[in-house]
Amino acid sequence: MSRPITPQRQKNLDEQLAKMVVWDLQPFSFVEDRGFKAFTKALNPFYTLPGRKTVSKLLVPRLYATCHAGVKERVGHAAAVCLTTDCWTSRTTHSYMSVTCHFVENYEMVSCLLDCFQFSERNTADNLSGHLLRITREWEIQDKVVACVSDGASNITLAIQKCRWKHLHCFAHTLNLIVRGGLKKLSETVYKVKQIADHFHRSSLSAEKLRATLLQMGQPDLKVLQDCPTRWNSTFYMLKRFVRLRDAIITTLALVNQAVTTLTHDEWAAIEEACEVLQAYEEVTVEISGEGYVTASKIILLARGLQRVNANHLRSGCFKQPVVVSLLTSLNAEMAKRFHRIEFNALLSKSSILDPRFKRKSFSDDQAATEAIQRLTTAAAQVTISNPSQQEALVEEGAAGGQATEESMVWGDFDEQVSGLVSHLSAGAEATLEIRSFLQEALIPRSSNPLTWWKSRLLIYPRLTQLMLERLSVVATSVPSERVFSKMGLIISERRSRLSPSKAQQVMFLNANLK
Repeated sequence: MSRPITPQRQKNLDEQLAKMVVWDLQPFSFVEDRGFKAFTKALNPFYTLPGRKTVSKLLVPRLYATCHAGVKERVGHAAAVCLTTDCWTSRTTHSYMSVTCHFVENYEMVSCLLDCFQFSERNTADNLSGHLLRITREWEIQDKVVACVSDGASNITLAIQKCRWKHLHCFAHTLNLIVRGGLKKLSETVYKVKQIADHFHRSSLSAEKLRATLLQMGQPDLKVLQDCPTRWNSTFYMLKRFVRLRDAIITTLALVNQAVTTLTHDEWAAIEEACEVLQAYEEVTVEISGEGYVTASKIILLARGLQRVNANHLRSGCFKQPVVVSLLTSLNAEMAKRFHRIEFNALLSKSSILDPRFKRKSFSDDQAATEAIQRLTTAAAQVTISNPSQQEALVEEGAAGGQATEESMVWGDFDEQVSGLVSHLSAGAEATLEIRSFLQEALIPRSSNPLTWWKSRLLIYPRLTQLMLERLSVVATSVPSERVFSKMGLIISERRSRLSPSKAQQVMFLNANLK
């Protein structure tokens, strides 16, 4: 039997209710829905369910203030941060800008959303840079930004330059441009596939016939996919699904006798070969878009890997369709243009060298590797060591273990003779020794976590560890900012189209950061 609820219990339940609303992106009016009220009453008739205004104006803002303070404290302890940013227009035609933050905390990658706010001004470089600087000042990280990742749009590129930050082009966006350029060779076939996909999505009769055909063939009930113009891999998924449902699609179109232009035998063969070509690009896109692990250090190796795979496809002669050979040739040309001198990119090259899985193996050009090592050595020499070196730590441990620290009658003569000979190495010499010793260590398996390895080497490489916190915190893509907008599209829905921008900002912040 339920008991009367204490004020503290009521407060705790209210907080959990607010968390449910932001985690599940429920509209505030959800708490006034008949079914939910009946369900809550059945759970505990003594619980007073707050109204939507209470949730909106009291519970969510209170939760936001607590969460914001906690995230700000964590970000404030970061040695260095990497930002990503992007812009988006909602269904209410409001423009929004998102900024996410990434850093190494306790030798683990951490990501958080700093802001997602309505952007009412023109998207000029001055306006964009003004907001970026405002956000970093509010979060007190203006001197910690080591890089900002975005797409290649000229306005945001110039805005980041105005902020005097290092700019990294989103690698996923670069891959999108490369593959979109190559897919133009398949444009006629892809257009036909889109028309057929659209037909199955518009015609309930054809969709039902397709399901019946799949059932008769003993295949799983799968739908024909449609692509999204801004994501090349959605086109890949569409083509791959088409190949899988080939027999069922051909049979269904013959049965419904619709005036839909079907694919020829060569076109079916072309999309099957194209899927094999594009599989490697899909794997790289998925791998490079993660947030919970180190990514930027992989870019050089993945770029070169894609070029090798593509070249091998061309040399093998396995692809018989002329249009697919043209696709491969176009991809080669696009990559040659966009990956030109990628090994000399200072940000990427230093990240690759500092990754104990890759080091020099990231480079095919010895000069690029040498320059990266020289830049790292110079940077390491400028690092201020906040922790004692291994040698000093051992001395302190020895003293704590009971060794005499006062002058000794026995050792006095020796100490006097060598006092002028004992000296510390210069910062430059220490940096050189650290780099040399680090590079001589064996590589760790590619599946290993490089941050865990660095945690075990803090005392051995104190200068390089500080640089690692900066370089390995850099993410390879601006996908984290794009994911924010995927959720914003759910927040600003038909049921909550009148939600104010400031309230949407709070809900999105809590959804991204509240644990």
